[in-house]
Amino acid sequence: MNELSININIAGRAYPLTVSETEEETVRTAGRLIQEKLLQYAKQFDLKDQRDALAMLTLELATENLKLKARSNRGDELLDKELKAMQELLANVQL
Repeated sequence: MNELSININIAGRAYPLTVSETEEETVRTAGRLIQEKLLQYAKQFDLKDQRDALAMLTLELATENLKLKARSNRGDELLDKELKAMQELLANVQL
């Protein structure tokens, strides 16, 4: 796997990263999205300190992450129920 050295700019700072070629576009897109969201928060709430925008973004992303995990867990539970039902049906099939 080939690795690349890239720089991602967030809140006025450059962060040098080493990523695989397959991750490069995802990481660059994430960096752009973060920067756009920070600018949005700064304008919307008239923030002078980038740390406030970073804190708000962190809270938003953590909340979204928790919601996705909860949704995934519910999906796993439904899948488990369906698999058990299928196993019961197959157990009754005689060849």
